[in-house]
Amino acid sequence: MPNAEQKAETIQQYATSAGDTGSTTVQVALLTERINNLSRHLATNKKDKHGQRGLQLLNGQRRRLLKYLERENYEAYIALTDKLGIRRGQRVVR
Repeated sequence: MPNAEQKAETIQQYATSAGDTGSTTVQVALLTERINNLSRHLATNKKDKHGQRGLQLLNGQRRRLLKYLERENYEAYIALTDKLGIRRGQRVVR
């Protein structure tokens, strides 16, 4: 779990304006940070089934947010996935 300083840094880095803490880009960035931390944990704790379920839930939530962002603002979606290193899958390029 990222601490408050890391979370504030991520929010500042991905915010679209001052005071922005809930935009789609910020939410996806925070989820990505949590997913990366949980993935590192599961690499060493292979039998943590509850952690695996949590990872699946986080991935699903991030996937839904990315689908929304792709639908609403395709350029921001491309920029965010490139910046975070998230694979985009086989979608029709607009």
